[in-house]
Amino acid sequence: EVQLVESGGGLVQPGGSLRLSCIASGFPFSNSNMNWVRRPPGKGLEWIASIHSSGASAEYADSVKGRFAISRDNAKNMLFLQLNSLQTEDTATYYCQYSIGSLSNRSDYRGQGTQVTVSS
Repeated sequence: EVQLVESGGGLVQPGGSLRLSCIASGFPFSNSNMNWVRRPPGKGLEWIASIHSSGASAEYADSVKGRFAISRDNAKNMLFLQLNSLQTEDTATYYCQYSIGSLSNRSDYRGQGTQVTVSS
């Protein structure tokens, strides 16, 4: 059974930083590309970052590029997201996501999420 458990969220002032963590189990984590997505209040899911299974490459949404950094520790089955220069627009529930299958037949797995609130 795929399990993803996110943690590290909280309340932070604009300009602040947070580090989110995700512990994965139930699938071959070290062979799997991974993603972070978020859901702002009242809005749909937004993809924000992906990382190759090896950790050698990553991609970011324009909205977070240069401020967020995705990383992983395959020995510990953990995924991370460093959030810097946080803005109020970054307020959302953040999820790590594992996807399997083709574009037309894809299954996405997410944990319960961790809440990030950016407010003064």
